[in-house]
Amino acid sequence: QVQLVESGGGLVQAGASLRLSCVASGRTLSTYNMGWFRQAPGKEREFVAGDTFTARTTRYTDSVKGRFTISRDNAKNTVYLQMNSLKPEDTAVYYCAAGLAGFPVRTIPTAYNYWGQGTQVTVST
Repeated sequence: QVQLVESGGGLVQAGASLRLSCVASGRTLSTYNMGWFRQAPGKEREFVAGDTFTARTTRYTDSVKGRFTISRDNAKNTVYLQMNSLKPEDTAVYYCAAGLAGFPVRTIPTAYNYWGQGTQVTVST
C-alpha cells in the first residue's frame, strides 16, 4: 500500500508559479511510475504529467508542455509538479498517483493504483 498526500495548491494570478508536492508513505516511490492528473468542475480527470520509475522518461499533455515540470526526490519519497506561467484554464483539483513500474509513461487513470486526496489550484485573471 502507498499513501499519497499532495500539498502546495492555492489561489494565484495568471502568470504566477506554484510547486505541488506529493509525499508518499508505505512504500518507496522508486519502484513506481508517478503521474499528476487534474479535474476541473464538470470535466473528466485528465493526465497532466508523468514519469517512469527510473525518472528518466517524462511525458506531458500538450497544454502544459514548456510550462510544467515533473520531478522526484526518491530520498524524500516525494514527487513534485513545478507549474510556471499559470493560466486560468489550469484551474482544477490536482491529484498525484502511483502506478506499477514500467514503460512507457501511462496517461490513463486506470493505469494508476494509488491516489492522493487532491489539492486545489485556482488561477485568476
